[in-house]
Amino acid sequence: MTAATDKNLRMKHRSREITEGPDRAPARSYLWAMGLKQEDMDKPFIAIANLASDVTPCNVHLDRFAQAAKEGIRQSDGTPFEFGTITISDGISMGTEGMKASLVSREVIADSIEVVAFGERMDALITIAGCDKNMPGCLMAMARLNIPSIFVYGGAIMPGQYKGKDVNVQDVFEAVGGYAKGDVTLEDLRDLERRACPGEGSCAGLFTANTMSTAIEALGMSLPGDASIPAADPRRVDHARRAGQTLLRLLEEDLRPRDILTKDAFENAITVAVSMGGSTNMVLHLIAIAKEAGVSLNMGDFDRISNNTPYIADMKPSGRYVMADLDRYGGVSLVMKRLLGAGLLHGDAMTVTGKTLRENVESMETVEDQPVIYQIDAPRSPTGGLAIVHGNLAPEGSVIKVAGHQQKVFEGPARVFDEEQTAFQAVQNQEIVAGDIVVIRYEGPKGGPGMREMLAVTSAIMGQGLGDDVALITDGRFSGASHGPMLGHIAPEAAVGGPIALLEEGDIITLDIPGRRLDVKLSDAELADRKSRWKPKPPNYTTGVLAKYAKLVSSASEGAVTG
Repeated sequence: MTAATDKNLRMKHRSREITEGPDRAPARSYLWAMGLKQEDMDKPFIAIANLASDVTPCNVHLDRFAQAAKEGIRQSDGTPFEFGTITISDGISMGTEGMKASLVSREVIADSIEVVAFGERMDALITIAGCDKNMPGCLMAMARLNIPSIFVYGGAIMPGQYKGKDVNVQDVFEAVGGYAKGDVTLEDLRDLERRACPGEGSCAGLFTANTMSTAIEALGMSLPGDASIPAADPRRVDHARRAGQTLLRLLEEDLRPRDILTKDAFENAITVAVSMGGSTNMVLHLIAIAKEAGVSLNMGDFDRISNNTPYIADMKPSGRYVMADLDRYGGVSLVMKRLLGAGLLHGDAMTVTGKTLRENVESMETVEDQPVIYQIDAPRSPTGGLAIVHGNLAPEGSVIKVAGHQQKVFEGPARVFDEEQTAFQAVQNQEIVAGDIVVIRYEGPKGGPGMREMLAVTSAIMGQGLGDDVALITDGRFSGASHGPMLGHIAPEAAVGGPIALLEEGDIITLDIPGRRLDVKLSDAELADRKSRWKPKPPNYTTGVLAKYAKLVSSASEGAVTG
């Protein structure tokens, strides 16, 4: 057998366990069976985790990016090995029992990438992903493995066209509420549903997928521009090819995820995301990624940073524009350029390019005169789009997207529901009125299990014109497309006896956004008396993946992780 070069042997820090020496002849026999040549065995082995799938438009197109990444890897003297893993379409499962699998899929994705790359002794990793839980799952695996890694996003869908206006799936969800109220006809609803999603890609607005792609670019784990290039844009193929080429340089330099995923990098990601009004799900996901990287990150970091970061993006769901619009003007680099200029980012943070965040951003072309991103000194709001709220209903904290509601206080009677479906039906039946505080509990990480998103309910409330007059609180989650006074991730959750489990219909709840408080008007003695009489509900699932998840999962305040 021809010996590999010294350089390749150094880069084959794991794969040489498989390819080198007489005792590895059986392993090499399997590799010959797949058509590898000696020159392939002498090169570093690069894993490509391809999350392509026919179950969602977010992922249906990813194969062509995997092929481009392979080309880039081969051109740079690496040997690529592609494998697949799973995805769940949040948008399709939303409002059904199936939505309980969504957050579970994040753990499955991370576990599956980890076990393949670890078990097959891969030297480096590239992940190609689209839907919401794909991104944090990929990053969690990268942090665990700590081999040179790059993330490639599948890109966002283009907006649809309906009656001369840009539309997206958020409009469809809200039209369901309008239909229930009688403001939207069935014919219009059916016509809108056919036009809102015109092709491949993740949801168009700054919902969870685009929030996480933005955060990953700000973390330095993807190439500049990755977050905003639309799915259908031909640039995406070249971008994936360059990612493959860059990964070999990373391997040669031995620059690993934990060299990049520092506390400064996480603070950069939070700053960029809250400045744009990103999804509340970023809290769960960034805490989970940080845990895998050995970085201390908690909910207080998000509130601290959001309080000191202006809200400067006019993007859906609380604004007018989508990711494809931002891309025309330079993408996330435009946002980071303004934040860097104001001294709000750690510009010397390292990235997968081998350059600092500042160097990357300064190399990107951006358009200053545009309508999407505001100036730092004239923001939409002086503070970011997210807040962490505590109180006697949320001792460990809770999360709210505050865009447009920074100074509001809501007080009203509790309308208590022990699952999402009954709350949705109450909204659809117009049983919820202005001033109500809707409570949806037993939907937390353990209680659901799986911490379902509540987009169907929040959109129904918005669609009925109650978005400024009805608050919703839950131990579950919200879609990145949700907006309005919606507070989630309440911890401790109802399933473990958190205070939200003790609420009764008609209790007076106060959500004080500027004061960062969520309280029920009950004394400590009254809460203690109710707690003494509380009994846990039987688990919804006793076998299978959901039962396993419920046994292992941590609090939402700790990222809802299973390890």
